[in-house]
Formats: sequence, structure tokens, C-alpha cells
Amino acid sequence: MSGRSGRKDSARTGMKGRSKIRPMAIGLTGGLACGKSEVGRLLAREGAAVLDTDAVVRELQKSGRPVFRAIVRRFGRGILDRRGGLARGRLAQRVFADPRERRALEAIVHPAVIATMRRWLRARARGKKPAVVLVPLLYEVGLADPWDAIVCVTAPKEQVMARLVRRGLTTAEARARLAAQWPPGEKAKKADYVVRNNGSLDELAKRVRALWEKMMREERCDDA
Repeated sequence: MSGRSGRKDSARTGMKGRSKIRPMAIGLTGGLACGKSEVGRLLAREGAAVLDTDAVVRELQKSGRPVFRAIVRRFGRGILDRRGGLARGRLAQRVFADPRERRALEAIVHPAVIATMRRWLRARARGKKPAVVLVPLLYEVGLADPWDAIVCVTAPKEQVMARLVRRGLTTAEARARLAAQWPPGEKAKKADYVVRNNGSLDELAKRVRALWEKMMREERCDDA
């Protein structure tokens, strides 16, 4: 079910302060394996411009890029695959096993991702489509401010664990990755809207469409 979270009217101050000459900027977050990417695709289908910061990370980590070189300097060539590219799974195992290593990686990657995101948002501000950015660690890295609205995607923990195991993680690895993020319930409490991904893809699509229509109605009211 889509709907407003417990922040109620106080959550709308960003929307009301939005300049009427630019479209909405929406932060899309949620727990690991909760379905953020699918919600992003559905919002794009509704008419939003969508940026997935996970895709940004993959681009920044390509061989030869400054972020790639910084990662290799910090973690050594042991995290490279046979072709000289980043072995993402090997690096993930290392950083999720040691919080200090994870923080070192985040210190390299996050500033570059945030800079890319901000450039993208500035470019979208000249267009007409609402801009949606998928930011898994939106609250964890202190990025709750740039948005007119924040949407949080949640899913039952047993479904999340099953999805992570299907991706090839062990139960211990899945738990370690979940522990590195805020619990989805905490994110949901802070968000303006919550999408519960606890059913079929058709049900999720209906909830996202209802959410989109609600946000567009509220945007028109705020612009009036």
C-alpha cells in the first residue's frame, strides 16, 4: 500500500518551498533488495526522469576512471579480475567483513556519486519531468535535504533474505549487508511516502501508479 508516513504535514515543507519554475526532485530510498530499482522503472514508465546511483557507481568504478584508480591504490590489485577490472563481488566481501574497510571505500565512492547526482539534478531542473534519484543510503550519508519528497520502498524481511540468497549471498553475507544500512522501518518513518513491496509485480505497479498520481495532485496544489 502506498501512502504518507508518520511525518504528516511537516514533511511537506520542502514541497511548499519548491520553486515553481522547476519540476519536483524526488529521493527514492529503501532497504536492500526491497525493490527500489523496480519502483524506479515503474516511475520512469509514469513519466519521471530517473537516475539510479547504483548505475552511477558501476560507471565510476570502470577501469581507468579516477574512482577506480583510487580504489586500487587503497585496496590493492587483489580486488581486480583477470581482465584488470574491478572484481565487485570480491571487493564487497572484503568491505562488508570489516566496517573500517567499508568506510574507506565509501570515502572514495560517495563524494563522486553525490557530485554526479547533483549535476544530473541541475540539468533536470531545466526540463519538465519530475526527477527521481535512487539513493539506497540516502539517510545514512546525510542526503535527506535536496528533495521535495522522499519515497521509501519496504519489503518483508523474509522476502529480502530470500532475494539476497538467490543473488548468490550466503545467509551470513546477507545479514552483514543488511546490518550496514538503516533498518527499512526507520527509513520509512522519516520518508514522505512509503511503497510496500509485499505482493506481486502487478500489485506493486498499481501502488506506484497510485503514489505517482497522489504526488502529482499534491504538486499541482502546491503550485496553485
